Amino acid sequence: MAKRKVRRQARRILGEDPVAVVWCEVHRGIPRPPEEVHRAAGKGRLKPGHHWLLYVGAVLFFFVVVPMMLIDRLGGRPDRSQAPPRSQRQGPTPGGGRGRDPGREAANGVFDGDWSLTAGQLLLRWYGRSPNPKRLVLLTRDRVCVAASPRRRLSPTRADDFRIVAEFPVREVSVEGEAGQPRGFATFRLCFSDGSWLEVGRLGEPEDADHFLRTIND
Repeated sequence: MAKRKVRRQARRILGEDPVAVVWCEVHRGIPRPPEEVHRAAGKGRLKPGHHWLLYVGAVLFFFVVVPMMLIDRLGGRPDRSQAPPRSQRQGPTPGGGRGRDPGREAANGVFDGDWSLTAGQLLLRWYGRSPNPKRLVLLTRDRVCVAASPRRRLSPTRADDFRIVAEFPVREVSVEGEAGQPRGFATFRLCFSDGSWLEVGRLGEPEDADHFLRTIND
């Protein structure tokens, strides 16, 4: 279960003990909103920040690994006999996929697709409130809260500097997710009273995740 520091901070910022807590993330990339919508929301970042070690690794890959791969393949020629026919290489034709909802398809399974509703507005400010992708969802008897740490890196089991960045009374949101989902693949949805929803995954701390999913199914 969550370490004492996490529980202590949760109690401090909530003013009561939470019923259940779980660390989670937006488990797919946030779709790019229309430019005018993004501008009206302050043009906040739509991707998490990365630690400097990631950039060092990327530089090493492109300047060390890639040249070595090219040298290794130098002199080789692609085997054209293995290339698929042109018709197989082409992507789907324009106008295909009749009956699809463009808004929902663009949402990539992350949210309902309407940027003007609660879930969309929450996503527009998701990384503006913290560059770290991890969020702590806290359930109380009458509230659902989302908390974040201002740091780019944190240990979810030991974090004690997170703060609430969004709070909803239970009459405005329900939490839906199946209990017993495979660890590492579990997701749940925040479903708002205006009909919008946001799906999150990558649930941290397996015991917390199991308890959280059991709690919302009781």
